[in-house]
Amino acid sequence: MVVRKLLGLVGVVLLCWMSPSCGMPDPRQREDLIKQELIREIGGGVVLNEQEKLLDAKLEQLKLQDMSLPEFPPAMHFFRAKPLIEQSPVYSLLKKMPKGAALHVHDFAMVGVEWLVKNVTYRENCYVCFTDDRSVRFVFSAEQPKPQSHCSTWTLLRPLREKLNSTELDNSFIRNLTLFTEDPDTAYPNQDIVWKRFEQAFFVAYGLVTYAPIFKDYLYEGLRQFYMDNIMYMEVRALLPPTYELDGRRNSKDWSMRACREVVKRFKTQYPDFLGARIIFTVHRGINETEAIKTVEEALTLQRNFPDIMAGFDFVGREDSGRPLWYFRKALELPEEQGTPLPFFFHAGETNSEGTDVDQNIMDALLFNTSRIGHGFAMTRHPVVKELARKMKVPVEVCPISNQVLKLVSDLRNHPAAALMEEGQPMVISSDDPALFGATGLSHDFYQAFMGFGGMRSNLATLKELVINSLRYSSLSSTEKEKAIADLLVKWDKFVLQTLL
Repeated sequence: MVVRKLLGLVGVVLLCWMSPSCGMPDPRQREDLIKQELIREIGGGVVLNEQEKLLDAKLEQLKLQDMSLPEFPPAMHFFRAKPLIEQSPVYSLLKKMPKGAALHVHDFAMVGVEWLVKNVTYRENCYVCFTDDRSVRFVFSAEQPKPQSHCSTWTLLRPLREKLNSTELDNSFIRNLTLFTEDPDTAYPNQDIVWKRFEQAFFVAYGLVTYAPIFKDYLYEGLRQFYMDNIMYMEVRALLPPTYELDGRRNSKDWSMRACREVVKRFKTQYPDFLGARIIFTVHRGINETEAIKTVEEALTLQRNFPDIMAGFDFVGREDSGRPLWYFRKALELPEEQGTPLPFFFHAGETNSEGTDVDQNIMDALLFNTSRIGHGFAMTRHPVVKELARKMKVPVEVCPISNQVLKLVSDLRNHPAAALMEEGQPMVISSDDPALFGATGLSHDFYQAFMGFGGMRSNLATLKELVINSLRYSSLSSTEKEKAIADLLVKWDKFVLQTLL
């Protein structure tokens, strides 16, 4: 009905434009067209109560202050914009806002690296070696570890700190674990260089977070940091690599899943209003067809054995240098062939390489019935696919800071999600790898999306729909979603009243 009315109005406007007898445009038609646009965008169908309207008016004034800044944060690289963002009253409000769920976060990039350096590397039996490419590797061991190629002799960190300046050493570790630099445009002139540095940071963290005791502590700390950013549920993309014990013994994926279940249960005991977390098992998209078949079979086994904690499956890694989804079609057909459901949550469209095989990943993700689309940066270039995603109610997981840092877009006002938001495309906001970018939970990404994508058009209704979407499009059951959204709205109403005081 709304679409027919809009088309009717557009028709009238076109007829008048072509006819010299129509005179000046009718102001009422102009107002109707503006209203139709507002109704279509995310938040356009949300009705605010009186308290929410008061907060919305306050939020509008705060936005105007940020819009008038000499340097507009979403138009700047995040590494330079972060101090400005954290001084913003809008950001302070967003930090307090209940944000629902974080649905696109990677396992070894969710905890602030200061915790890894200041806590984990100070524990007993932590060794370090320095690589030929001026990076570092870590490992925990009861005895001197075996030499590693392209790396110096392993050195126990505790006595090393006694010989060197501990502060300088820790700062060097932090630099290796993040992408942060004061001059990102010079340090990362193109996507190849920034992706190489991005993937290297995971290798640095690997030896720390795969040590079995740290694996559990890391997940717990990740849940805590997101919870403190007012997030009530998480879905974590996890490679589930073998964890290791101090004597070098290796643990299986089953061990990791049991560990995740135990940590989530323990966390919920301490924080009863936290709804939980689930795992999306992932594998790097550089594997071959045979390896993919084996991995999907592993995923099916994990899905059968851990239905409470296992959400589904995805491929990770840079799309432009990895194999496209269509290459893995034999592996991805296995769940249907075996009659065992395995939900997919595919990264797709994290590229600006239009017309390539990789550029078809969004289409193929939908053909394989993905539950969500990770990033979907390329979606606006595929109108048919975009409409199909809308009809299938498949949301895009938008990660603004990640897309900017990894050089898909420089000014977030030009991010394709701005157009998707205006069109009311199903969408959630997430943070991808916040630890590597120096971001916190979801608040920095919400700021960038709210200020950069929506400009002055986005408002409290936009935010409310986005946070509800994060639970609506989660892997929770229908009953769990209903309860989760009800709990969220209680938190939301409390937030609105407290913010008005």
